[in-house]
Order: sequence, then C-alpha cells, then structure tokens
Amino acid sequence: MAEHQYSTAIGAFVRTMDRLSTLAGFVAAGMIVMAVAITCQMIWVRFLLNQSTVWQTEMVIYLMVAATLIGLPYVQKLRGHVNVDLVPMLLSPGARKGLAWFVCVLVLIVCGVILFYGIEFWYVAWSRGWRSDTVWGVRLWIPYLAMPVGFGLLFLQYLADMLALADGRDKPFGLDDSTQL
Repeated sequence: MAEHQYSTAIGAFVRTMDRLSTLAGFVAAGMIVMAVAITCQMIWVRFLLNQSTVWQTEMVIYLMVAATLIGLPYVQKLRGHVNVDLVPMLLSPGARKGLAWFVCVLVLIVCGVILFYGIEFWYVAWSRGWRSDTVWGVRLWIPYLAMPVGFGLLFLQYLADMLALADGRDKPFGLDDSTQL
C-alpha cells in the first residue's frame, strides 16, 4: 500500500510538472510573439514615422532572454535539447540507467547553483531599486526575475524526470532496453 501511495505521489508530481512546463512553454512563445510585434512597431515608428524609439529595443532584448530562460523546462519536457545518443546506445541497460542518474544529479546540482545565485541577483536588484541606465529606466528586478523562475522550473522538471526514471515511468534517455549498438 505504501509503495502505491509513493507511486501515486510521484505520478501527481510528474503530471503537475508536465502542466507547469507546458504553461512555461506557452508563456515563452507568447514572449517571442510580443518581441516580434514590438520589433515591427519599432520599425514602423523609426523608419516610417521618422520618430525615435525609447523602450522598444530594451524590451525586445528582455523578452527574448526571458523567453529563453522560461522556455527551458518545456524544452526539457519535450527532450528538445541537442543531444547525442551514441554513448547511451553503446552502453548496457544497467550502465545506461547509471549514466542517466549521473546526468540528472549533475544537472540538478548545476541548476541549483544557478537558481541560488539567480535568486540572490534578483533580490539585490529588487532591494536596492536598481534601474537600467537607459532613457526608459526599467526596474531591473522585473527582467531579472526570469532567471530564478526559469531555472527553478527547470530544476523541478529535472526532478520530475528523475522521479519518473526511478518509478519506471520513463526509460533512460528514452531508449528501450533492447536499443543498443
């Protein structure tokens, strides 16, 4: 009975992260669409109306960086990062599983470190009232928030991947035991 509850809890966490990562992907896509729309507006204002732009370039940069960071968990959920399956395919199923665990733990450590420093960086910008040195003068804690949010969600997505691997819901590197070179 306890094992079934554990399995159910893992399943609930994995499903929740699946939904959160999908939401993050939609938010990131929306940010890219906004950046494109703002770029078109900026072109219109600068070259057709012959007026200056104040905030557009900075906003597009912040949106594209935020879209990249917030889109990280969605890309991981889809296994969309560039990878080479040659090494896992050369390994036996047991060694492949060991490598998958090693990679998950290593990524969790790296994401945890970046998350920690991202939160610290965001907090310093927020508590000291940092603003950009541009005419627009945006409060920097707003764009800096994308780093802890993106890496926090990526950390949770990798944790869900690791739990799915432990529970048998997922195969190491998505490869069946029969797949081997």
